[in-house]
Parts: sequence; structure tokens; C-alpha cells
Amino acid sequence: MKQMALDIGLAGGPTLNNFCAGPNEAALAHLRLAVHSSLRSPVPTYLWGPQASGKSHLLHSVQAALQGQGAQVGYLGAQTHEPPEFNEAWVAVLLDDVHLYTAVQQHAAFNWFVNAVSAGHARWVLAAGALPPADLKLREDLRTRLGWGHVFALQVLTEPERRAVLRQAADARGVFLGDEVMDFMLSRFSRDLGSLMELLDQLDGYALQTQRAITIPLIKAMLESQ
Repeated sequence: MKQMALDIGLAGGPTLNNFCAGPNEAALAHLRLAVHSSLRSPVPTYLWGPQASGKSHLLHSVQAALQGQGAQVGYLGAQTHEPPEFNEAWVAVLLDDVHLYTAVQQHAAFNWFVNAVSAGHARWVLAAGALPPADLKLREDLRTRLGWGHVFALQVLTEPERRAVLRQAADARGVFLGDEVMDFMLSRFSRDLGSLMELLDQLDGYALQTQRAITIPLIKAMLESQ
């Protein structure tokens, strides 16, 4: 059955609080500590795992948390085709989707990394990719540095775990999700948990607006109204 991808993002943006950790609790706990300057270690952190395991969610969450403290952060994603020069004002460097980096991006990432960990005022480096450091097809000096510190392998939540998270989130809103509705959501939409949670938010709002229970016809009506 074809799945529908909703262009809905995350309400209010990704945060550490709205990340559903499941088997990735150790990585989440590590990042929660790291965003506090008094607890943050200059030792680099690398997250790796398949698509929908939450890598970019966590990097953007850290970025938002640090910026919320008034800090400046360097962020280099695979879509940043012209990376800026390293900024001494940055308190951390975030390198996302490193497995997709071009030669230009790899050069910038290496420069950022070296400047970030330089003696005197070491900054935190948080990076993420689809593969463990040893398997990355990157320039050797960057690849080895990414594996220097803390390395966490992220896992995608299983379907029972996704169902449990959705059920818990629905219960917290006072919303009933029948099994047939849950089956429809998981079979017809992106199974990325962030997208499913945002879908639930939209359904809750639409159900309140129309004074109807969440059913499959309601989901179809909401899609037709968009």
C-alpha cells in the first residue's frame, strides 16, 4: 500500500523534549547533559543510524537548545553548499549527514573540527551520519576525528514502539485512537515518528474544530480540506 508523506514538519520545531527516545535513551541523556555548559565536555560526539532514527532531530534540538541559551552555533548540513568560515564565537559545531558531504564540505568540516578542538578554548563537536565512523567514505583525517569521542548507534523505533508512543501521546491529549485508525496511520503515512506525532497534532486540532471523533473518514476529510 502506497504511503503518503505529509509536508508537516514538527510543531514548534524539534526539541530534546519531543524526541521519542525508545531504545536511544542513552544518546538522549548524553545530549541533555551536554547542552549545559557546566557539564559539556570538549570530547566530540558522533551519532549514527539509518534514516528516521532521529539523527537530524537531535542535532537541530541541540542547536535550538544552545541558541535558546544565547549561544552561537556552527551548523553544517549536506544542503550547505557554501560553508562559512569557522567562527570563534561558536560554542559548538554541529555536522549533520556527514556521509553525504562533498569534497568542499569535507574540507570545511575538517577545518571546523580542528579549530573547535584547538587548545585554549575547546568547543564541543556533535556530528551525525548514516554509518559508523570506520565505514564513512570521507577523507581519512576527518573520518578518524569523527570517531575520537563518544559514539552512539541510534535505532529506528519498532512498530510496536511507535504504536505505544502514539497511544501514549493520544491518551495525554484525551484522544481515543482505535486500532483501525492506528493501522491506517501506520500503513498510509510516513512511519517516521516525528511525522506521525505531528499528524496526531493535526488530527486532534481538526477533530476539535469539527467536533468529531478521530476516525478514518475524519482523516480523509482533513486531507481533502488541506
